[in-house]
Amino acid sequence: MALQSTIDASEVEKFQAMAAEWWDPNGKFKPLHMLNPCRLDYITSQIASEFERDLTKPDPFAGLRILDIGCGGGLLSEPMARLGADVIGADAAERNIPVAQVHAEEQGLTIDYRHTSAEALVEEGEQFDIIMNMEVVEHVADPLSFLTACQHLLKPGGLMTCSTLNRNPKSYVFAIIGAEHVMRWLPKGTHEWSKFITPDELFDLLRKAGLEPVDKTGFVFNPLGWNWRLSEKDLSVNYVTTSIKPS
Repeated sequence: MALQSTIDASEVEKFQAMAAEWWDPNGKFKPLHMLNPCRLDYITSQIASEFERDLTKPDPFAGLRILDIGCGGGLLSEPMARLGADVIGADAAERNIPVAQVHAEEQGLTIDYRHTSAEALVEEGEQFDIIMNMEVVEHVADPLSFLTACQHLLKPGGLMTCSTLNRNPKSYVFAIIGAEHVMRWLPKGTHEWSKFITPDELFDLLRKAGLEPVDKTGFVFNPLGWNWRLSEKDLSVNYVTTSIKPS
């Protein structure tokens, strides 16, 4: 199946320039390091529920094939590998791959990192039980085509988590002005507010792509505790969804 690439070259170049800093908790990816425990809590609980896995047992995700699309330096790939999953990390930014490979080797983890795209993986006939599609959809050229490619990569009954940023005045203040200009957590221009997607829009895109949305949850930053928490009610800035491919 030949699909047109949804890679946005200008977006890829932004992350190419920051590739070496993926594993510096105080570097340009500090926001993701801070958010990661919250993201993992959500993702692992969704997978455990859907696939009836006991997270208290050793290697609870053994036998599950997971794609981390837009894997960056492997901040999510590595924890999934530790839980026993067969993990493939894919990224359009070529410089991210050796950074991820070296770090995984240093940790004694076996992860299949590839410089590729969702569309290329479809053409190769790849299939996955789970796709982690985190903070990617707002960076692609055509979100619907990208999500449709992801749908093709899922096995029937497979699960995809997809997170992004809501589009409203609050998200502009927090994600653009706050994160890029005031706190300087991210280089200016990392995000384009016009590419942010509301939860209703994302649910509509997921349905059009052939997936069934089953959950949406917010990631909420607490400036007092300097940490993140999950919220079923507050999806005003960062949020995540879960969708299932019908069997």
